[in-house]
Amino acid sequence: MSSFKPNSGIPEHEMAYFPKMATALPASSSEFRKVLWTGLYSQVVIMTIPVGGDIGDEVHTVDQALTFTSGKGMATINGKDQAVEAGDLMVVPAGTQHQFVNTGDSPLILYTIYSPAEHAPTSVHHTKEQGDKEEDEGIDEAPEWTKKSKKENEEAGLVKLSGKY
Repeated sequence: MSSFKPNSGIPEHEMAYFPKMATALPASSSEFRKVLWTGLYSQVVIMTIPVGGDIGDEVHTVDQALTFTSGKGMATINGKDQAVEAGDLMVVPAGTQHQFVNTGDSPLILYTIYSPAEHAPTSVHHTKEQGDKEEDEGIDEAPEWTKKSKKENEEAGLVKLSGKY
């Protein structure tokens, strides 16, 4: 995976490139959750669910799309089960209960896109317990600049249809 460093503030109008993200995500990924990039309207995060582990039964106020790159698991979305594996895409609409459990014999690795952002731009959680603790303590929160409307961002000059900054 790229050596790209996550942005901590409003992103520049530059490319964030992650080569082979869907086909060669490193099986050596060890962090439970690591934010890779945060934009005005979305966030890219890599997750590694250990053998026998899970993400926790949760509900977000944001949309979430998850692309599985290795391993096998069981997704439970609004009470319905669906087996998932490398190559699968799962979309969880905002306000929908969801849980993902690793049912395989290797880490279940995925990248997910939250829209808008769900986590602090530089979050790295080595374990689920660390992530849960930081969320409970209010440390792992999306920044205020990810919660602005399109109109506010346009008026602030952060988004220009001309593409010229």
